[in-house]
Amino acid sequence: MARRLASISVDLDSLHHYCRIHGLSEALLDPRARGLVYTTAVPRLRELLATVGVPGTFFAIGEDVAEDAGAGAVLRAAHEAGVEVASHSFSHDYALTRRAPESIREDLRRADEVLEAATGVRPVGFRAPGYTLNAALYAATVERGYRYGSSAFPAAPYYTAKAAVMGALALLGRPSRAVLDSPRVLLAPRTPYRPDPAHPYQRGTGAVLELPMAVTPGVRFPLIGTFATTLPRPAVQTLYRACRGDTFFNFELHAVDVLDAEDGIPPELVRQQRDLRVPAAQKLERLRTLFGWLKSDYDVVTLRDAASELAGTASR
Repeated sequence: MARRLASISVDLDSLHHYCRIHGLSEALLDPRARGLVYTTAVPRLRELLATVGVPGTFFAIGEDVAEDAGAGAVLRAAHEAGVEVASHSFSHDYALTRRAPESIREDLRRADEVLEAATGVRPVGFRAPGYTLNAALYAATVERGYRYGSSAFPAAPYYTAKAAVMGALALLGRPSRAVLDSPRVLLAPRTPYRPDPAHPYQRGTGAVLELPMAVTPGVRFPLIGTFATTLPRPAVQTLYRACRGDTFFNFELHAVDVLDAEDGIPPELVRQQRDLRVPAAQKLERLRTLFGWLKSDYDVVTLRDAASELAGTASR
């Protein structure tokens, strides 16, 4: 009988990426704020994982690591402690899928180079900026030899909310640099699958296994860090139970999910990123509880190890 597997992954997006999402100037961030993900969030995340006794996967952005003198050492220490370090691209360009194929390939190559220099190990997994995948980007992941991707996020409520926010920001004259994915993502499989290389949100025979992030059956409501730390606990329990029937549970969060306004984040960004108003201690406690549920119900492994185990059984 196949094991029931779960993975916990964290996107290490530094704060200037949130300024880009919300149409704010990156000049709002002083050097300390720009480095908060590596100086403050990563240590909190490592302590959280260690306290619960589960492994994790960190998706790091090559450019963030290259520009932060201390980030490489932080990633190496995480890797040596058993955390998988995977690629979240080099530039985290939300419009990466709109680039020419050679530019996409170069972005992924640069990310691999930076992350391998930091950890001593080349990444085997990839998550697209903004979760946006297309044929050209999927082809680049195949060319790079990744074992798995984890970009598909077939969450209808998230997609609708994102479209609404982007429209509102445009009307305010403060356009977001985020990109709205193709609506095809809403029909992507909820469970691990081999993508069709020409249409990666459909099943096929692609070489790189896709591990979608957790969404509920039916309405496909996402269970990700932002909701796990801000929704009422009964709502989180309901979402978790709805997903608990899956044989693979891919829980995704962001480093910002363990930060708050008291960490020195500019008020302008806190006003837009409302989850930053929730105390970090409260968010960490909520995540500790959810991680404990996962540990009780599943074998929690890195995404790398999940991909190795699921590679031969993923639906096509």
